[in-house]
Amino acid sequence: MTKQEQYQSLLPQIQAVMDENVDLIANMANMAAMLHETFGFWWTGFYRVTGNELVLGPFQGPLACTRIPFGRGVCGSAWKERRTLVVPDVEQFPGHIACSSASRSEIVVPVFHGDEIIAVLDIDSDRLGTFDGTDAEYLEQLVKSLRFKV
Repeated sequence: MTKQEQYQSLLPQIQAVMDENVDLIANMANMAAMLHETFGFWWTGFYRVTGNELVLGPFQGPLACTRIPFGRGVCGSAWKERRTLVVPDVEQFPGHIACSSASRSEIVVPVFHGDEIIAVLDIDSDRLGTFDGTDAEYLEQLVKSLRFKV
């Protein structure tokens, strides 16, 4: 099955488990688990916007950085630039925050609520060049499906 086919299969499954009456954290946890299980990524999770930093949210994978300042690393840069960042080689990214030396490539997708970024979806791979435009397209669709009480 191609990557695109995997995303096309996963999208309706994730949308089906998203519940407007459930806490955002619970839905983030399920989304991270489903992505991690489907693709076997090295690390899959969310960082929540809290003041001027990102704070670790639900994730699947090994130990992670707990706090990331605005504009720092790939996650903080995606937040600051308000756009998805695809990084084929994290060692080539200026200011990369190495939570683990095993991370080789990364994609970070901002989660919007209206015009406000409330979190970022961060996915790391232990291989170079894992992520591309297909990942960006489908992950952006997936984070739009997050549901929660306002």
